Amino acid sequence: MTETSLPKGRSSIDQDQFLTILSREEALERFEAALFPRELSVEQRKLAEAVGCVLASDVVSPIDVPPFDRSNVDGFAVRSTDLASAAEFAPVHLMLNDEVIACGTAPTRPVLSETATPIATGGPIPRGADAVVMVEHTQPSGVRAIEVRRAASPGQFVSFAGSDIARGEALLRAGTVIGSREIGMLAACGIAEVSVARSVRVAVISTGDELVQPGELLRPAAIYDSNGAIVAAAINENGGRAAFWGAIPDDETQLEATMRRALAESDMVVLSGGTSKGAGDVSHRIIARLGQPGIICHGVALKPGKPLCLAVCNGKPVVILPGFPTSAMFTFHDMIVPVLRRMAGLPPRSDAAVAAKVPVRIASELGRTEFVMVSLVEGTDGLIAYPSGKGSGAITSFSQADGFLKIDALADQMPAGSEAKVTLFTPHVRVPDLVIVGSHCTGLDLVTAPLAHSGLTVRSIAVGSLGGLAAAKRGECDLAPIHLFDDKTETYNTPFLSEGLELVPGWRRMQGIVFKKDDKRFEGLSAEHAVRAAVADPAIIMVNRNQGAGTRILIDRLLGGARPDGYWNQPRSHNAVAAAVTQGRADWGMTIAPVARASNLGFIPFAEEHYDFALVAARKNRPAVRAFLDALASDDARAALDKAGFRPA
Repeated sequence: MTETSLPKGRSSIDQDQFLTILSREEALERFEAALFPRELSVEQRKLAEAVGCVLASDVVSPIDVPPFDRSNVDGFAVRSTDLASAAEFAPVHLMLNDEVIACGTAPTRPVLSETATPIATGGPIPRGADAVVMVEHTQPSGVRAIEVRRAASPGQFVSFAGSDIARGEALLRAGTVIGSREIGMLAACGIAEVSVARSVRVAVISTGDELVQPGELLRPAAIYDSNGAIVAAAINENGGRAAFWGAIPDDETQLEATMRRALAESDMVVLSGGTSKGAGDVSHRIIARLGQPGIICHGVALKPGKPLCLAVCNGKPVVILPGFPTSAMFTFHDMIVPVLRRMAGLPPRSDAAVAAKVPVRIASELGRTEFVMVSLVEGTDGLIAYPSGKGSGAITSFSQADGFLKIDALADQMPAGSEAKVTLFTPHVRVPDLVIVGSHCTGLDLVTAPLAHSGLTVRSIAVGSLGGLAAAKRGECDLAPIHLFDDKTETYNTPFLSEGLELVPGWRRMQGIVFKKDDKRFEGLSAEHAVRAAVADPAIIMVNRNQGAGTRILIDRLLGGARPDGYWNQPRSHNAVAAAVTQGRADWGMTIAPVARASNLGFIPFAEEHYDFALVAARKNRPAVRAFLDALASDDARAALDKAGFRPA
């Protein structure tokens, strides 16, 4: 546990730094100790209204099911001793009683020796009978008699009273989520209503001046509020009933009024944002005024999720999640779901885990337990876990990951090749049918769309051309999209292939310089002259690409040895380059023509690069690979690529 002292003269409410950083285990222990034990809130529900509810107590069957001995087949109720000598060539003759037992009909006549009573499936077994013979195993013998040519054992085709459910038997246990099967069991026992845990009412509040609700116009420097929707959905998945109270700006008076109303009307309040104690973060200050004991923990030695704030105000949990989506969702599932499920009467969540090899080194921060989101693919010797690498601000890190691995607080890395335990987000992991690792392109989505629509699962992991080649050589993917130029041969991609890899031509993309259309410093110039002029002007800022990207190789060719301002700004995608120029954070960069056109930027063509695929030869006959190659060669895909601004090979 790390502590930082407070400057003299400052109150605890006005702190600007985290006072105490707790371990994950200690933070959760303190939070639960402040909330539990507590009485479960219970209500009665009729069966029709109980689906999805959680049983608050054990349910004991008040009757036997079935409540009487009944026939399992259409046939005749008999005494088994009468048929002991029955055989194919020595039939037994039985007289029929003058009643027919149907479902819902109580027998009135006993089955005496050498008699039988016709009975339907589900009919009650009459007095004296101890077996049933199927109608198919009998022959009529006169008007009111049958012949039976098979012996019958006692209990044959009979379900005895209580054989399914016995009176007094525990039917369902507390904590069971009621579904259609449970409804059937309860109805079969004559139970019309059950005692269930009342859904935990959870108020969800997003905070921040920058938030805009989906469907509204996105103003400059604003972002759409994804946390509100995803947190509410996660609450509903884990025994809560979420109510979204909207996104509240960083106005202390307005936010406090909203939090007080939400706390009064709910069992729990969950906020996102406002935990890092920046100038605009006020949520933690408000909590200190909402009730006792107040803040339990503000700061957890966890990555992602360090700014998490846990509080209890007059017996109700108040949680402030970090603002970044992956941080918010991971901390919610890891730290809040256990408490929410316990309040809802649900048993603890059981997480499945698998062993996987990590193909790349993962750097970590000493002193903080780090949880890394990973995607799983099938390698030659088992599962491979690829880290998402997108950071806590990425929406897709959580939604596209299969699970996470843990790096201990005392480690500063997880070496490449390490065997790791991956905790899954779902009970089972479905390894994708097709794995593509390398450079991403929007054209790839056009080609793989028909595969996804046909039911195949496709996983595309963007690690750059060189990263994709490395993955292909290790047998960790089916295809590696690449666009690498070889200076010696002045050709694309083929010189970079090694044994076991085959080149599959993809499409051509025009790479070029992007700039704002009204920027006179670039208009009318060739790419070479534009870059030369930009390097000579210290007021011009560039945006680069990440190392390993084919685009980076082209940029370095143009720059020679120059390293102008902005060179070390290295985003990982064409769209990020275009965004930097559009938003004025950079004056120029290199991207592909379709992205420049979509962003309404000026574009100076430089080189048509070859976006091809390194195919792992040992995998080319797999059905999903064949489907991809067929899709790539199809007229529909070629037409879609051409329409998007690419030139099919």
